[in-house]
Amino acid sequence: MRKKTETKRQAILDVAADLFRESGFERASMSELCLRVGGSKATLYNYFSSKEEVFAEVLMQATEAQFQATHEALDPTLQDITQALERFGQGLLILLYSPQVQAARRLVVSEIVRSDLGRTCYERGHARSTVEVAEFLQQAMDQGKLRQADPRIAGLHLKGLLEAEWIDRFMFQMLDQVDPQQIAASVKRAVAVFMAAYGPQSAST
Repeated sequence: MRKKTETKRQAILDVAADLFRESGFERASMSELCLRVGGSKATLYNYFSSKEEVFAEVLMQATEAQFQATHEALDPTLQDITQALERFGQGLLILLYSPQVQAARRLVVSEIVRSDLGRTCYERGHARSTVEVAEFLQQAMDQGKLRQADPRIAGLHLKGLLEAEWIDRFMFQMLDQVDPQQIAASVKRAVAVFMAAYGPQSAST
């Protein structure tokens, strides 16, 4: 029974992905999704409570593998924390500035005042990432690789530095394709600044 339920849920998401591609988020509706999937609205709402939840799940499925790979770069066994942070930073920027995620981020911002899409995507993506990064930084602090600080705030500073050279161009739609070499160079600069602020304190201080 569980397998049948999971199969049905995935079938809904597959149809929804096509619907969002064709119609966009605003014009797509749960009624149209129900019509394409077949069955009753009650059945559809047994799986998903809103269009926002469906969209967030479609987006998460499309990006989950890259999300996981990016955060796995935060390897606490690496002696050189700079290497771990640079691997993470490159993966994060490549994910955030991929055409698919750029489009989704702009959509989320445009829908903030009209729906709960922003909150849903924040909880499914940014909030999860914040927790994972903070856990890694806390381990690094405990190992003496970073100075003691609030790991959540340190993680937010790290992400702010990583996006510093990109976010304005993204917001003003001046950014299309991203060059991996430019990303790598900007990540090195961002991590250098982060380590200058959060690197381990010397014995003399």
